Amino acid sequence: MIDVNSVYSGEKTMYNTPKEFILDNWDKVIRENKEDNDTLIGLPYPYTVPCIGGMFQEMYYWDTYFTNVGLILSGRINQAKNNVDNMCYLISRYGFMPNGNRTGYLSRSQPPFLSIMVMEIYDETKDKEWLAEKYETLKTEYAFWQNNRKTENGLARYFGKTDDHEYRLKFGRYLYSRFGMDAPTDEATLCEASDCMYSFAESGWDCTTRFGLRGQYFNAIDLNCLLYSLESNLSKISEILGGDSTEYKAAAENRKALIDKYLWSDEKGTYFDYDFQRKEQNNIHSTAAFYALLCELTTQEKAEKIKATLPKLEQLYGLTCTEKLRDSYELQWDYPNGWACQQFVAIKGLLNYGFTDDAKRIAEKYVAVVDKNFATTENLWEKYNVVTGEISTAKEYKSPEMMGWSAGVYLYCLKLLEK
Repeated sequence: MIDVNSVYSGEKTMYNTPKEFILDNWDKVIRENKEDNDTLIGLPYPYTVPCIGGMFQEMYYWDTYFTNVGLILSGRINQAKNNVDNMCYLISRYGFMPNGNRTGYLSRSQPPFLSIMVMEIYDETKDKEWLAEKYETLKTEYAFWQNNRKTENGLARYFGKTDDHEYRLKFGRYLYSRFGMDAPTDEATLCEASDCMYSFAESGWDCTTRFGLRGQYFNAIDLNCLLYSLESNLSKISEILGGDSTEYKAAAENRKALIDKYLWSDEKGTYFDYDFQRKEQNNIHSTAAFYALLCELTTQEKAEKIKATLPKLEQLYGLTCTEKLRDSYELQWDYPNGWACQQFVAIKGLLNYGFTDDAKRIAEKYVAVVDKNFATTENLWEKYNVVTGEISTAKEYKSPEMMGWSAGVYLYCLKLLEK
């Protein structure tokens, strides 16, 4: 077993491949803290964190889905189940799944992957008693999104805020600094920016030109696709348990119709986020459109059109978060950065609609960029510059060494390519 500190010291390690590194280091991202400790919220079961050391020493919501993909592929179903059980504990305690198990994260959630996680665990265990428990928790999560994030047109938005005025001013200034802009002195403007920053944080895309400085005013395509999955999975679970699935099945069909009404562009052949205040789409191509394929809510004809937009995003080493809009980029969820989670969404979405060659091509590119950087750094990284194949270091913070979703998606891509 490698010494933890050698991962960060640049010393030569024993690993020849990223896969060897991942399989030998899962235990180093497992934490156990059952009691609350200062800002850390205690959890009843061992849980995974994204990084072996350094930053991100909490369990995060959407990160953990992609980590679970890797855990299941590694034969660690019990730990994947622990992660889900911990999330359900947090929902029972707070009424929603926070961004992570820190008190500072109680102001927002993150992309709602839990129903997908539950179904993937059930597919492995076929434990109906466990599924029945999670069904009740998922209904609580669904109520949170419906009661707190639903807009007048029936679709949801990312949001979140605090009642602490001084903290809102601080968070507003922070948003402007992330965009490299001078913060205004007007407090109302800063509070508006604070709401936007919280919406970024809940979306996980902090920060991106996809939402500009109006994150709280968008019906996001990824969020509404995931809520469609939540409704669909509630319907499926109800049927498995012998209940009435009518309510959730109708809710899913209604959301699907609203997504097509407000987020689909016939002209450009893809889905875009919708500014419900200005009543217009943002028209920025992003990997978020592929959530419609991941969640299987669109038609084969529309899926063909979305696939045809791949050249807007595809580079030598994978997919960029957004299309290239200008020559200078500073935000980490923009071109030229590619994140593991977004490669996975596109790859699995393409597979769902039979576009196997395209899915394998993108998987090969992600494996290539991980292999390339592992050969020189002997580590996995949070994100990569998929244009140059280098480690991305967008100005917001230095890209950290990571297991988490980088490991999970790498193992998923390897298995796809081995078939």
